Amino acid sequence: MSQAFQTSIEGGIAELVINKPPVNALDSSEWYALAHRIEELGHDPEVRVIVIRAEGRGFCAGVDIKELDAHPERIVAVNGGNYATFKAVHRNAVPVIVAVHGFVLGGGIGITGAADIVVASECATFALPEVDRGAMGGGAHLQRLFPVQKVRYLFFTGEKITAQEADRYGFIERIVPKAELREAALEIARKIAAKSPSMIRIAKEALNGIEDGNLEDKYRWEQGFTLQAYTSPDSAETRRAFVEKREVKF
Repeated sequence: MSQAFQTSIEGGIAELVINKPPVNALDSSEWYALAHRIEELGHDPEVRVIVIRAEGRGFCAGVDIKELDAHPERIVAVNGGNYATFKAVHRNAVPVIVAVHGFVLGGGIGITGAADIVVASECATFALPEVDRGAMGGGAHLQRLFPVQKVRYLFFTGEKITAQEADRYGFIERIVPKAELREAALEIARKIAAKSPSMIRIAKEALNGIEDGNLEDKYRWEQGFTLQAYTSPDSAETRRAFVEKREVKF
């Protein structure tokens, strides 16, 4: 199992904890491992609901920019790992609760947008700085959290939005102090775990089926533009500037 996350199962609740200091940014192999484990948990008859949370300064900073700066050819693998992870959450056989704190960036937005229920710490902030990283993707998942024009504002500017500001858009089930985040997620998970497992699995599939459009198809469309973006010299410059901790030069 990848050391980037750990899992445990108790009382029908699977808890997956992302823990890769300093910022929970995962490389291509770790994204694939994460996807495999989330999907595996959904197929486990002992699992009735999944809780995904993280340790450290923030929930997830997305992909490992340093890996892509050193190995730009891995963008295809990173795209594949992201796609597989978000699909594993969204299409999972059981409900997935995401408990976020600190920064929720890039791939962190993908996981959150793919989830069934979102619980947030008071310190949580959401952002999709893809344009500033020379990439695309994540807009489809951001659009499950915010309305169209807000998505475009956040995508074009790369600005972050706090949990308190985001709460008016209705996607956060609860906002709690960070010390209470895990228990808040588990409290909801226990309610779901107490239900009929077969009914909950049927309900998950039914609710996915009535959504407007296909989330995976939308995200796959975006990923084509990620590859296009990576052919631009500006894209390489954004990654180099990020690694060297300097301002970009266009």
